[in-house]
Amino acid sequence: MKKLTIRDIDISNKKVLVRVDFNVPFSSDGKIADDTRIRAALPTIEYLLKHNCLIVLISHLGKPKGKIEAKYSLQPVAQRLSELMNKNVVFASDCIGADVENSINQAKPGDIVLLENLRSHIEEEKNEPNFAKALASLSEIYVNDAFATAHRAHASTENIARYFTTPVAGLLMEKEIEYLSYVVEQPKSPFIAVIGGAKIKDKLGVIKNLLPKVDALLIGGGLIYNFLKAQGLDIGNSIYQPEMLDQAKDLLSESKLRLPVDVMITDKVDVNGNTKIVKADSIENNWAGIDIGNETVKIYTDIIKTARTVVWAGPIGVFEIDRFAAGSKAIAETIAETTKNGATSVVGGGDTVACLAKFGLKDKVSFVSTGGSASLEFLEGLELPGIKALKDKELK
Repeated sequence: MKKLTIRDIDISNKKVLVRVDFNVPFSSDGKIADDTRIRAALPTIEYLLKHNCLIVLISHLGKPKGKIEAKYSLQPVAQRLSELMNKNVVFASDCIGADVENSINQAKPGDIVLLENLRSHIEEEKNEPNFAKALASLSEIYVNDAFATAHRAHASTENIARYFTTPVAGLLMEKEIEYLSYVVEQPKSPFIAVIGGAKIKDKLGVIKNLLPKVDALLIGGGLIYNFLKAQGLDIGNSIYQPEMLDQAKDLLSESKLRLPVDVMITDKVDVNGNTKIVKADSIENNWAGIDIGNETVKIYTDIIKTARTVVWAGPIGVFEIDRFAAGSKAIAETIAETTKNGATSVVGGGDTVACLAKFGLKDKVSFVSTGGSASLEFLEGLELPGIKALKDKELK
């Protein structure tokens, strides 16, 4: 870990501003559908409370585009956090201004204050310096614990750090950086990557960055059909991105890149569609690929079982429909088994995490990244603005 964290500085009795990621999904009845991101912030919050800090939490929610809208209010999040902490959380109706300052001034060490949605101010996403300065004025110490927003140069993640001598990472940010850095910098061999999902455009940078490091890179999901099409094969109605074919073709000569030998296809991508398993080079007209076939499942899982390090980004098929989920389930179960046998496993990307959750395996892998796009950009080898802005540790 090359960045300073809350463990490395004196935070006792301080007023601490923490950038968290409380961008949680809501159900149609206005209730929080999944509080995973709130729970992920609890270790940092609890650590600060143990050191008698006054905690000011800031986050975005959705895309209010610079306007205050009730459906994008963080007030329900404050209520849920209160329940999880068994402690009152003060909610402020804005994130800057006199009323916010009054709320914080009335609070005392050991209190938690959650400010209203940062994106209700257009200046947040514009990374506007005066907005960042106004946020910074609310505290003595800045902590970024929102890894999922670290790839965005926003006022609360990048510019704000300039107003503090020692901006540091929270415990979640620390864990994200440590596990993802392990994967891209010092993985134990055999190192196996499983890359799936819908769009090759989203994963091409990850594939290119990981190929020199892995022992094998297994392709699944919609990415399959870009590579098959690049070979001149018919793919029926399978999804692919025409503008990416040349780049997919350039990777076909990579010996570590593994493609399915068979796939499951359907004449209708819904629960009533007919299905069959065919060779990957024999997809029929008007049929679409929606999962890997049985032979490929055997090949892929045998490879994963050899791993000492495994990273998985992107589902293998249309796992949301049970009939099309066998490949994804087999990969998930094998990664869990390999983890149990001593391998380090890192899973990233929102859909991949949802896939793990569907099969009840989120707690059976070494680390589940909360990052989504930030995780992918990290695996791609890009420098994330929200991490770059934090203070480096001094080299000894």
